[in-house]
Amino acid sequence: MSGQGEEGRVASELAAEVKLFVPEDMYRAFQRCVWVLINESGRDQRDIMREVIRDFLVKHGC
Repeated sequence: MSGQGEEGRVASELAAEVKLFVPEDMYRAFQRCVWVLINESGRDQRDIMREVIRDFLVKHGC
């Protein structure tokens, strides 16, 4: 965790990894989409990934 501030350490300690297996084309599309969102919004990659998971859970009523 070198190079991270206290905030980065706290966020990573509270986070858990989710591993998904998808076709390579979907993986590439997801990576492009995240990259575009990061560059357009200036938001953090983890923030965007949290939003994706939150939206999925809300959509499916979980």
